[in-house]
Amino acid sequence: MNHDDAHQALYDAGLAVRTEVVGADYVAESLARNADSDGESLQQFVTESVWGSVWTRPGLDRRNRSLMTLGMLVALNHHTELAVHVRAGLVNGLTRDEIVEAIIHATAYCGVPAGIAAMRVAQDVLLRELGPRPARAKEKGGQDE
Repeated sequence: MNHDDAHQALYDAGLAVRTEVVGADYVAESLARNADSDGESLQQFVTESVWGSVWTRPGLDRRNRSLMTLGMLVALNHHTELAVHVRAGLVNGLTRDEIVEAIIHATAYCGVPAGIAAMRVAQDVLLRELGPRPARAKEKGGQDE
């Protein structure tokens, strides 16, 4: 396999994973928005390197990669990407409660302002994707009923 074929194979693998994880519409829109622009090369790089080289590696399943990605995006305060990866986490098998707990955990290490901002983003996505959180029964003992 020559150099160009190797790049194409990684790109194709990355495009498949990226489409499965974040959705065909999102990927198509990202690629179309950047076609024939300065951003086209970056989309090629991201698809090949991040999705084709990293997300396809053995050792971690997509669910665990999603958990890690959520924590890193909270730490970096990258809210647009966080919204994308909250949805991706749901696709990869994370539950609403696991996403919330991941953000709470990241808040302990990244700081309250980062966590509060991240939770706003996650709540918006979870509401759109799953609807309102089911009401919880009040815990017995110590609370007024």
